[in-house]
Amino acid sequence: MLNMKASWAGRLCSWGKGLYKIPHSIRIDPHGNVWTVDASSSVVLKYSPHGEKLMEIDVGGQPENSGNAFNGTTDIAFGPDGRLFISDGYGNARILEYTADGKRVREWGSAGAGPGQFELPHSIVIDENGIIYVADRENGRIQRFDLDGKYLGEFANLGRTYSLKLSGGALWAGMQPLTEPPGGPGWLVKLDRKSGKILGYVEVSDKGGLHCVEASATGEPITDLANHVEWFKAH
Repeated sequence: MLNMKASWAGRLCSWGKGLYKIPHSIRIDPHGNVWTVDASSSVVLKYSPHGEKLMEIDVGGQPENSGNAFNGTTDIAFGPDGRLFISDGYGNARILEYTADGKRVREWGSAGAGPGQFELPHSIVIDENGIIYVADRENGRIQRFDLDGKYLGEFANLGRTYSLKLSGGALWAGMQPLTEPPGGPGWLVKLDRKSGKILGYVEVSDKGGLHCVEASATGEPITDLANHVEWFKAH
């Protein structure tokens, strides 16, 4: 793989100034709408592709006096029929489901290392078969669930898993060794999403990233690192 540092000179547009405490995740839904997740306020916002605010979900239920600004939600994923799934990992250890119009349906999960338990659920994605994948960060695994929260299994013995992206029939994950402090170097790992078998990986030697993993149209991994983006292109 060829490592490329990418930068862009122009800004097309911006919005949301003053609305965020700790912007943690940004996702695009199947209709092109933009969703943001705040890891401090636990507020999830939906915007049109042009930046018009369409919905606000105040997840709530965060522990008081935690002493940590990171005390809220971490990511959002999109299921069939507009179903929304939010991972709430910094102050809690749960997954929440909402309807397309923002009404809460259910939640599941608790703190721990057993099936359906979490130690910081940090990223969440859903495939075309309705399987939910959750990056259980500090447990070093990816858990799988159906759309009703039933535990389907896990990919265990991974590193500290920050981010997930479905691409080309595979699952990409950004991770680093559990034995090192958060924010250190690590890997972008390509997994078979049925078996969890490692299909390949690229080393990421810089610090301060791996919280996001994306993939190009041809399946090449892209991640954020401190103040730049790195795109790993095949030779």
